[in-house]
Order: sequence, then structure tokens, then C-alpha cells
Amino acid sequence: MKFPEHLLKKLEARKKEDAFRVLTDASKGIDFSSNDYLGLATQSELYNKAHRRLLARKNHKSGAGGSRLLTGNHNLYIQAEALIAQVHKSEAALVFPSGYMANLGLIAAIANRECVILYDSLCHASIREAIGFSKAKSFKFSHNDLDHLEKLINKYQSEGKSLFVITESVFSMDGDSPDLLALASLCKRYGCYCILDEAHAVGVFGESGQGLAAALKIEDAFFARIVTFGKALGSHGAAVLGSKQLVEYLINFSRPLIYTTGMSPISVATILEAYEWIQNSPEYIDERKKLHRNIALLRLNIVKYGLEDSFIKSDSAIHCCLVPGNSKAKAMANTIQRNGFDVRAILAPTVPKGHERLRICLHSYNSEEQINTLVKLLSQTYSAHVVE
Repeated sequence: MKFPEHLLKKLEARKKEDAFRVLTDASKGIDFSSNDYLGLATQSELYNKAHRRLLARKNHKSGAGGSRLLTGNHNLYIQAEALIAQVHKSEAALVFPSGYMANLGLIAAIANRECVILYDSLCHASIREAIGFSKAKSFKFSHNDLDHLEKLINKYQSEGKSLFVITESVFSMDGDSPDLLALASLCKRYGCYCILDEAHAVGVFGESGQGLAAALKIEDAFFARIVTFGKALGSHGAAVLGSKQLVEYLINFSRPLIYTTGMSPISVATILEAYEWIQNSPEYIDERKKLHRNIALLRLNIVKYGLEDSFIKSDSAIHCCLVPGNSKAKAMANTIQRNGFDVRAILAPTVPKGHERLRICLHSYNSEEQINTLVKLLSQTYSAHVVE
């Protein structure tokens, strides 16, 4: 059967723009690209504990067997959601199969024609997709620009509709953060419902890895928070945190929850074990300290090699070296990979044209020597590929 012409044109356009995506072997050298910030995804003991927890259950099975409203709501869900809510100081929690589905399941369900959504211009694709599925009017504010946000609030508040403000505590492509204290104060002043995606903050910030809102002790400032388990917690899935009423509402109106097969028991058991690890293991504190030492070391090296103007300022595990142009970013990444470091290029249209970059993710298990060598190599490669 002939491939549709309009789809073929889109594929050819991607190739011409040097933006064509392919699936490749995940292993490309020393890890500076995964979101496994604490190395938990490679800990066999986490899987072994989850497996033992599963085997200890009566009538254990490998699959959920249906949606959570049918046969898929096994008891591990109940345990996990109770623990997650407790850890994050939330009244309730509702687990979804992924962060993408959690954002889609939350935002598309709560926003309708009686709402206006104001969202950060760099919010994740899952948030923007969810907004598109909602019936609400939506407008983006300049990245981390609370003055622009306040102007939009003043502009649209007069319509008498509910105002939702959506942002992230750590942005996945830039690694930076908004002024959450000021944002929380702004939303409270105007009566806005604030939604915070904490995907890249969980496990990294907070006394026990609860996220940036917890580190600032402003958990109650948010209508909903989204926490994911596929980054620092080394497992799979996500949860919406909020009031019991919000969870009841989502159970009744969130289509991605209602019409999706529940997660397998082993996946939920792994989430439970990951949360127990960050709550009860001295190893977690050690790994988190190592991660933050590595973040500080990378920032020192960026200054040492005069790359400050090329990097987006970040206190998180994500650091980005801007390399305008898909071809240049890919060439730099290929050079670094040939030298044994797994650093990936982020290309347009994933990021806006002119903002292509190398995305560097730090981990607790990266050594001082690896970080020093990488930044030196970045400096040399940047001079060769970008500086004329």
C-alpha cells in the first residue's frame, strides 16, 4: 500500500531540516544523558525487593487485567497512593501510568469553557497537549516572567472565569526553576488555581526528595502537583497530588485513567520500594549529597573554561549548553560521544529554532574526573564547532 503523500512530505521536511528522529541503542558511553539522577534505575536490589513484595501477595499476577475502575485497582495501588500522599504532605494522590498521562488526565479533565489557563511558554509537551484537549481558553506567559503572568491575570480575570496557572518546578529542557515563592504569593493574591509539575525535582530537592515545593514549605499553595517516578526514583509512572475532592473528581472524569489498563503490580511495587528507599535509607541521603556536589562541580568547571554565556543557569541536575542550529548541535554531540561520553543533542522542533543545545544530566554516580574531563572536552568541541 502506498504511503500517504502528506505524511511523506512531513518526513522529508524533517530530513531536510536535519531534525529526523531515529531510535538508537541507549548505551553510548559514560552516562550524562539519562534522568536516573540517583542511579536507582540500575539498582538490582530495588527490583529484587519489589519482586519479593509481589510474591508475598496472595494470588499475585503479572498484569492488572483491566482498568482501575474494573479489575486493575489491586491493593498495591492503595498502599502506594497512601504513602505518596504522606511523603508529599498531600491530602490524596492518584497514580497514572506516566507523567504524560498524569498531565493529560488532570488538565483535560478539570479545564472547560468556564476556565482560562495561563501556562509558562516552556512547559512540557504533555502539558501543552493536555491544554489542547481541554475546552479552556489558554495563553502562555514568557518563561519564568511573573510580571507578564500578572498582566495576563489582570487581563483575563475580568471575564469571571476560573484561572489556572501551570508551570514546572524544574524545566526539563532548560533545568532552571521559577521563583516559586513569588509565584505562590501571586496566585494566592488573585485567587488562581496553580498546578506544578515536579517531575525533575522529586528525589533531587526536599529533605526526603519530596520536590521543590516541599523544600520551600509551600506544598499547600498548589491546587495540584504532578510527581513522576521515571526520573530520580528509577521506576515508572506518576501521580497527581491534591485534595480528596480532586482525586474523586479525576476518578469520575479523567478519561486517561478511566479508559486505560492499570499498571502492572510489579510496576506499582517498584514505586513503593523507591519511596521507602528515599524515606528510610541512609544511602539516599549519601546519593543526594553526591548529586549536589557534582552539580556544584560542573558549575565551577563551566566558569573555569569560560562557558558561562553558553550555559543556561541551573541549580538542578539538568544543564544545557546552547548550540544554535541542528547540524552544529548534532556534530558536537557526535564528537563528544566518540570520546566516550553519552551527551545528547536536543534539536528543533523539540526546542525552538536557534535554541538547540546539548543537554547534560548529572548523576550521583558521575565521578569528579568524568565531570572535569567532560567540560574540558565541551570547551574544545565548542571552539571547533561553534566559535568561528
